[in-house]
Amino acid sequence: MIMNQRLPMPDMDGCVTFPLTRPHAVLLVLVLLAAAAVATAPASKQQCHSGDRAALLAVKASFGNASYFVSWTADIPCCHWFGVRCDATSSSATATGGRRVVSLAIMRDAGVSGPVPGAAIARLTGLQELLFLHVPGLSGAIPPALARLSALTDLTISRTGVSGPVSAFLGELRALRSLDLSFNALTGAIPASLAALPRLASINLGRNRLTGAIPPLLLSKAGPEAFLTLSHNRLSGTVPAEFAAVSFVQVDLSRNALTGDASVLFGGGRTLLVAVNLSRNALSFDMSRLEFPERLASLDVSHNAIRGGVPAAAGNLSQLMFFNVSYNQLCGELPSGMASFEVYSFRHNKCLCGAPLPACQA
Repeated sequence: MIMNQRLPMPDMDGCVTFPLTRPHAVLLVLVLLAAAAVATAPASKQQCHSGDRAALLAVKASFGNASYFVSWTADIPCCHWFGVRCDATSSSATATGGRRVVSLAIMRDAGVSGPVPGAAIARLTGLQELLFLHVPGLSGAIPPALARLSALTDLTISRTGVSGPVSAFLGELRALRSLDLSFNALTGAIPASLAALPRLASINLGRNRLTGAIPPLLLSKAGPEAFLTLSHNRLSGTVPAEFAAVSFVQVDLSRNALTGDASVLFGGGRTLLVAVNLSRNALSFDMSRLEFPERLASLDVSHNAIRGGVPAAAGNLSQLMFFNVSYNQLCGELPSGMASFEVYSFRHNKCLCGAPLPACQA
């Protein structure tokens, strides 16, 4: 016997209505919005490349026609399907069979499960952006077929159940600018092939189980701005000396097993550097020799074996909002500008003193 179930009730005209759960109500709204967009759009903008449409339907089928794809129906052109974006309408749309799909986003849905349908997605030959975000049911390895997406600029597979290696074939995606494979269960080493990508400027491989050393030429071709997150892995070895030539804006190498000198990440010439997190490693270098860029807003080097003292210039950084050097081997008087930070930012060092810590002894 089913208890506590809402039963359909007749309205004033005797018609029976069935209550919708919230997820189904949201999906119904999406379908109605898509239908409305189709109804108001000019005929030329409704064209959808037939090959792309067939590929998307194969993606839908591979996920068992999950409710995420409720708007992916025959009466709605694929360019209006939820999570799909096509290129702008052009005079060549008719010649090429319709507008091409350039973006596919599947996100925040626990009902989508199974491996990444690489063969189906690879048929979207004009795809520039591929996003799987907060899809915990996504499983298996990253399929090699994705290497055929020659136009892909942005690849995100994050917060899923994807496992296996960060495969070397990703180095074949020559147009790739951004790679986010964070919060998965990836294992093995970071492939050196990623360093060969001529446009890659942003890498996030954080929160995985990666091992081995950081490829020395990673992001060496990034151009004027580079972003790197490798935190919460099991990486070892040193911070590559080649990183001295990379124009980083943000670097997060925290919670690994890195050793040696990381001073290559600093220097007066790094005018764009905003945030550095090297915490919870085994790094060892003289902090008193570091030069901090003027735009630095966040620095965390806690839980290492860093020696020396806090440079006087650190107290003059007007943009600095977060600073943590605790659990190291630092000594000496703190710069006057450090007084505004909490005591915990400096605790468990060899002999630091001065505000916000107790005054130095004469």
